[in-house]
Amino acid sequence: MEIVTTIAAVRDHVRRWRSEGRRIAFVPTMGNLHPGHVSLIEAARKYGDRFVSSIFVNPMQFGPNEDFAHYPRTPTQDERMLADAGCSLMFMPDVIEVYPNGSERATRIEVPGLSRILDGEFRPGHFEGVTTVVAKLFHIVEPDVAVFGEKDFQQLTIIRRMVADLCMPVEVIAAPTVRDSDGLAMSSRNQYLTPEERQVAPRIYQTLLAAAEQLRAGETDFAGIERGGIQALEGAGMRPDYFAVRQAQDLSAPGADTSHLVVLTAARLGKARLIDNVQVKK
Repeated sequence: MEIVTTIAAVRDHVRRWRSEGRRIAFVPTMGNLHPGHVSLIEAARKYGDRFVSSIFVNPMQFGPNEDFAHYPRTPTQDERMLADAGCSLMFMPDVIEVYPNGSERATRIEVPGLSRILDGEFRPGHFEGVTTVVAKLFHIVEPDVAVFGEKDFQQLTIIRRMVADLCMPVEVIAAPTVRDSDGLAMSSRNQYLTPEERQVAPRIYQTLLAAAEQLRAGETDFAGIERGGIQALEGAGMRPDYFAVRQAQDLSAPGADTSHLVVLTAARLGKARLIDNVQVKK
C-alpha cells in the first residue's frame, strides 16, 4: 500500500490504473479505524481490483460545539489496518489540501430536505459538510464504486441522492453494520463511553429490534412505536434526539402498506452520541 497526501498524487495513481484497465473502488473514512471500517474495504474488494481509502477528518461536518479538535486520530494504526485489509492507496490530506481557501469559504453542496431531517435537525450543516467533502473526494479519486456503511443510514441515503442528482458515474454500495458481540454498532465514538455506559449502550440495538418486531407483526401505529422507543431509551438513562420509523427508500413518512422500513435513532450517553438503525422488510 502506498500513502499519499496530495490530490495530484492520487490522480497520478488513478490515471495509471485506468490505463491498465483497472476498476477502482473507494472507501472514504475519517480515520480512527475499527473492524467496521475494515469490513468496508473487504466489501470493496468484491467490486474492484484497486482500492483507495481516504483518511480525512472533515471540519465542515462538525458543528461549533462538536468534537472536531478532539476527534481521535490514529494514523499509524489506520495505516496498518488498511494495509492488512488489502488497500492499494491511502490518501491522507491535510485540511489546506482539501479546502485551499478554508472550509468556511468553500463551495458547498446540499441535498435539500433529506439533509435537514432526523440527524440534520439536531446537527445543522452536518450533512452539507458530508456531501461537500464526498463530492470533492469523488472528483479526486474518480472511483467506479464507493462503499459506505449502513450504520449511518441517513448519510448513505443522502449520498445516493447526491450521486443521482449530479449524474456522478459512481456506483454506491451499502455494507452491513458491524456489531460487537452484544449488538452495539461499532463506532469511533464508542471509546467515549465509560465502562458503565458501555454496559448500557447495547440497549439502543435492543430497542430498535423490539420496534422492528412490532413492525413485522403488522403494527402500523408508527407514532406509538416511536414514543415507545424514546421511553425505552430514556428509561435506560440515555438522552435520545429522535427515534423514528421511516420509508427506507427516501426517509419519508411511511404508510400502512410500506414494505421496506427503517427504524433510526440517535441517543446521547455520557459524552457519546450514538446512532444506529434496523431495516424491516415485510
